[in-house]
Amino acid sequence: MSLITKSLGRAVLAAALAAGPFAAVLPQAAIAQGLPIGPLETGPRSVADLAENLLPSVVNISTSQRLSTERPSIAPDGDEESPFREYFDEFFERDEGAPDPRRAQSLGSGFVISEDGVVVTNNHVIRDADEVWVNFADGRELAAEIVGRDEATDIAVLRIISDTPLKPLDFGASQDLRIGDWVMAIGNPFGLGGTVTVGIISARNRNLQSGPYDDYIQTDAAINRGNSGGPLFDMQGNVIGINTAILSPTGGSVGIGFAIPSEIATRVINQLLEFGETRRGWLGVRIDNVSDDMAESLGLDRPRGALVAGVTENGPAEAGGIAAGDVVVRFDGREITEMRQLPRIVAETDIGKRVEVVVLRNGEEIRLAVDLGRLGEEEEVVSVDEDAETEAPAADGDQDEGGMTVLGMTLAALDDDRRSSFGIADDVAGVLVTEVLENSGAEEKRIRPGDVILEVDQAAVIEPQEVAERVEALRADGRRTALLTLSNTEGQLRFTTLRLEE
Repeated sequence: MSLITKSLGRAVLAAALAAGPFAAVLPQAAIAQGLPIGPLETGPRSVADLAENLLPSVVNISTSQRLSTERPSIAPDGDEESPFREYFDEFFERDEGAPDPRRAQSLGSGFVISEDGVVVTNNHVIRDADEVWVNFADGRELAAEIVGRDEATDIAVLRIISDTPLKPLDFGASQDLRIGDWVMAIGNPFGLGGTVTVGIISARNRNLQSGPYDDYIQTDAAINRGNSGGPLFDMQGNVIGINTAILSPTGGSVGIGFAIPSEIATRVINQLLEFGETRRGWLGVRIDNVSDDMAESLGLDRPRGALVAGVTENGPAEAGGIAAGDVVVRFDGREITEMRQLPRIVAETDIGKRVEVVVLRNGEEIRLAVDLGRLGEEEEVVSVDEDAETEAPAADGDQDEGGMTVLGMTLAALDDDRRSSFGIADDVAGVLVTEVLENSGAEEKRIRPGDVILEVDQAAVIEPQEVAERVEALRADGRRTALLTLSNTEGQLRFTTLRLEE
């Protein structure tokens, strides 16, 4: 190997080390090798000063839950006259059948956000706990009161009373950070106590399908069991996330951890402190994704927005003029690029606020004014259409007599007998699906006997022939898919597309 090659190899190695944990000692090593030294902007040389300043504000959360079990009322061998009975009774304090209070303990992390003792953690850390304690790095253990908690975002707020001053942490703006920025996590992994790990932001806006408000920060900073509820910091020491989950086949860190962004967390925390509960906006619609095929059928240039699959009766959306089949593309001035954005944005909007909602209807943009309601326990902010695979009740008799087959479905007109057989309400008008061919596109899209086709490509249909004519017209226009509006036996609407090659 030539001298030039050796020098180049050393330079590459030095550059690689500069970005990692050896950055602090690299200059001396590089100088010894005679290599040029440049600014190390790719990572922190050391986080020791930062960690030392933040560690006192990060706490361990311990909880206990009283469990009740039944003590056996007879000796182990079932013999009331057993010579070992007296020892058995003594062990169980001769209290036959009395409940045996046991305690289950759990450990997690948290952090102080106010001088008067407000502590933040995850809801799952303190869920079902009878007692909660906050443990500081200096050895103090303080009983905590649960101020409020929110299952939807997995956030809980505690309050403690301390005789000594507390040092609160500040929240930062997570939206200002970029993928690749350095972050630091402090927590209580496996009950070990204050542990510091460093990594980068690996991704943003992760959807773990854990709830309607998923919008997680992904990091490769080591997060393990027990880190839940602990803070994720930027390099200025601001909390930009609350560590809450890991993706791991082993239960240990594999470099894929998730944190609740500070923007979501602060709003929930403030509401829990003010009201003891969260108060979210409510629109009153059921939504679905806009697929590639749907985008073509709806006249969109690309898949975007949230398709309104249903509108709650007497809800804010209905009062504001939003209808099933509309595609919400803007809400209160914010673009809706994908369905899952809408529930979170609606929830974050002030209750009672009049917002402008822009929808696409029959290829045209329509601006509507909606007075946002308040989400109740029995309601969902914006419910997602799960397209449930429920089977319709079997019909009596030969339901497809005189019907026709279109796109893998046998269709028939709705009459009184068929309404009665399938349990279809009198106010539902459309074409009945009596049979679905095996291995057809309709079966793949989970269309079932008893479903009613209300519209084809947003045009109402009443007779099977109208469905066939609409499908042929779409084929003649060069369309590849047909958008169907369906109603199930319970009257719930949904939208699906079928390929026209059937």
